[in-house]
This record gives sequence, structure tokens and C-alpha cells, in this order.
Amino acid sequence: MSQQAANGVPCRGKVLTLDNMNPNVRRVEYAVRGAIVQRAGQIEKELKEGVKKPFTEVIKANIGDAHAMGQKPISFLRQVLALCSYPELLEDNKFPEDAKHRARRILEACGGHSIGAYSASQGIECVRQDVARYIEKRDGGIPSNPDNIYLSTGASDAIVTMLKLLVCGEGRDRTGVMISIPQYPLYSAALADLGAVQISYYLDEDKCWSLDVAELKRAVDAARQHCNPRVLCIINPGNPTGQVQSRQCIEDVIRFAKEEHLFLMADEVYQDNVYAEGCKFHSFKKVLFEMGPAYSSTVEMASFHSTSKCYMGECGFRGGYMEVINMDPEVKAQLTKLVSVRLCPPVPGQALLDLVVNPPQPDEPSYNTFMKERTAVLAALAEKARLTEQIFNEVPGVTCNPVQGAMYTFPRIALPQKAIDKAKEEGQVPDMFYCMRLLEEEGICLVPGSGFGQREGTFHFRMTILPPTEKLKIVLQKISDFHVRFTQEFS
Repeated sequence: MSQQAANGVPCRGKVLTLDNMNPNVRRVEYAVRGAIVQRAGQIEKELKEGVKKPFTEVIKANIGDAHAMGQKPISFLRQVLALCSYPELLEDNKFPEDAKHRARRILEACGGHSIGAYSASQGIECVRQDVARYIEKRDGGIPSNPDNIYLSTGASDAIVTMLKLLVCGEGRDRTGVMISIPQYPLYSAALADLGAVQISYYLDEDKCWSLDVAELKRAVDAARQHCNPRVLCIINPGNPTGQVQSRQCIEDVIRFAKEEHLFLMADEVYQDNVYAEGCKFHSFKKVLFEMGPAYSSTVEMASFHSTSKCYMGECGFRGGYMEVINMDPEVKAQLTKLVSVRLCPPVPGQALLDLVVNPPQPDEPSYNTFMKERTAVLAALAEKARLTEQIFNEVPGVTCNPVQGAMYTFPRIALPQKAIDKAKEEGQVPDMFYCMRLLEEEGICLVPGSGFGQREGTFHFRMTILPPTEKLKIVLQKISDFHVRFTQEFS
């Protein structure tokens, strides 16, 4: 019998419930902002309310958010954005002329000379032209066409849009997408949301997280039994693993993609974050074109970049772009239609991106300050990468590969069997149990390796190297002491 409401109308429960909502959304998991981060937020509230803890602040080393970790914004970027946001400042003589020139150029390209107006769906044309010039210069003169550039809401938005275009089919014909394990969980989350099939290929931890084509072959052959592999995603420099791919490796991957008839997605958002001696960033596009027309005119690819990482760290502005190569013109028209549904990426983010791809030049007044700030940020990150590897490798039971690039370390931790059993008892994955204990005892928020994927029987965590050097030393010391304590407790 239906329950009667007070006014005699039967109660029928909610229209939308967990049982009848989109099942793909329920399957989505995003560890970088998962349960551990929510608990960190609760602890911060408790500290504010005066609850006594063995620490006075929560240090969030879980996410690559440079400014939240104390990195100072680059002056030139913020000057131009201030001028764009409040054009009256163009009359102010505190601002350098090159900043004013950039701001005027951007404002002239905006509807009503305001960054509050919508832009073209693909992005402001002069910004796309600047992005194309930047790519040409980066890649030693290989041409880039502004029509192939799509500005986006951070790189994440472009990656999801591209996957949306690629996913189709049912059952054994369903699109399979190859992603590295460990991976950045945007990929697994997007694939779950789109109902695509995740094809995992494992990076080789013993060889500094390198990628081996034989492993790609193993993964694709196994996947062909139950889906239709169509896409290969690469993150270079790596997140969470910090490796930088050699030129030879990139060539091998491109050959593999051509042989297996796969669409390549190259996530290159950490392209300026390369620290290790002997490592160099090579863009997939540059290598593709240097391999000659047999590859450069056939292999379909999209590459991605962002304003959120490198020396800028401007995550909140959500600026980014993708460049598409060898895309079928009819599909490109569909892509343009798809992005137009969302109107346009945030215009302040587009303005910021323009400054990243068109920074001050040697003959301009802001050049010296800009270069000094940029170099200082990247040098500090290189030093912190070295420090992190060194300190972690001194701790018994922790093994840390060199952080060649990006802004994270992904050390392997040996956990005693008793700790593994205790975690199971509490219904937790062992490295989540470890990270939760670290958070409760030391106030340090990391992401367990299980959130990124790892080989069965191994345990890791991801930590960003972004905290200021002195704070990072304290964090590393606290984690080291905790690891020794934790190991003793469960031995």
C-alpha cells in the first residue's frame, strides 16, 4: 500500500536514485580528490574548531596545484590579465609597455573589447595563431595550422572531448582505449563515464617507469579478444610517475600506433618540467614529422597542453589547447560542432594561454624579470625532485625512482603482512590504509597508488614535489619517520 502524504497524495520516493541514475557515472572514480582528500577537509575544519591534533596544519601534497602550495604567480602573466580584466589600468604607468601591448591585442580580439564576452567556440583566432607559432618554434619549424588548434578548459576538457569522439560500438566492437598503469585517473574516469573499455599497459618500474612496446603489444593482443582497440594514450612527461620518454621510445610508439591502426593521444602538459641530466622533452608531433611522410601523413593524433603546470601553475584559469593532426575533415567538422555546444572555453584562460605561448621577448621591458622568475620556479622544482628521490631512498622499505620530470614522485612502499591484513579487516586497500594513517597522525595528505593503478602485490603513493623547499624537507622527514613507525607497529 502506498504511503499517504499529509494532503492525501501518495508518496512515490525520489525520481532520481542511486539505483536508477546513470550507471556509468556511478562507476567513475577520481582518486586525486577522493575519500582521503575529503577526510583532509574535515580535519582542517576540526583544527579551526580547536580540536587538538598532533599537528597544526594539513599539508595537501595530493594534487599538482602550484599556487595553493605557495608558488608565486609569474608577474607578467598577472599584469596582462589585470589589464584585460580592468582596462582602465591601461592608463596606469605602473604597468610595462609590453604588458599593455599584449592586453590591447587580446582585448581587440574580444567581442565589445571585453574578456567577459563569449569567444568563437574553437577559441580566439589570434590566440590560436600564437599557439600555432609556438608549436612551430618548439618543433624546429614543422608547420602548425591554427585551424587544427582547439582551445579548451584546461587540457582535461580537450582530452574528454577527444575520447567522446572516439568511443563507439557495442559488445566486442566497443572502443578500447589503451592507458598506462600507473595513470592519471582522469583517463579511467572518462572511460568509465563514456562506457569505453580500458586497456591497461604497465610501465616498467625497474627501468625508471619506461614504456616497452612489447608490453603495448601484449596489452592490445589480449584486448582484441573482447573489444576493438582504437586509441593509445601517452602521458609524457609522466603523471604520476615522472618519467621522460626518450626519442627512440617515442618513435617506437608511433610505429606501433601505425601498425596497429590506433589514434594517438599525447598528453604533454608537463613539457617544460624536465629536470634529470640527459633527459629532454620531445613532442610526439615533432618526432612524427621527422619520421617522414609514411608516418606524418597517416598517423592520426591529438596532442594536449595546459596553463596549469610547467612554470605557470595557473590551474584555476582553466586554459589549455589541443592540436589535431591527420584528422578526417568530416570528423573535424563534427568536433567543431561538439565544442560549439559548450559555447567557448573561459576567455581569461585563453588570454593566459596566449601569454604562455607568446612570452616577453629579449628586446621587451618585461623579459629579464620574466626569465628570472621562470628560471627560479623550474630550478626550485629540479632541486626538489632531486631532494625527494634522495631522502625517500634513505628510508628502509621505500624505493623511489628519479623524478625525471613533471611534479610528482611515486615511491614504492613495502608494507608488512600484518598491515595488509589489518587493512583488509577494515575494508580498505592497504596503501589507502597507510595514507589514511599518515593523514591522521601527521596531517599529510597523499594519494594511494591504488588510485592510479599498480602491479598486483605492489604498493605506492603519489606525492607532489610542489611545497616550498623548507616545507618539503619537513614533509619528507615526517613521511620517513611515519614509515619507520608504521613498519615497526605491524612487524
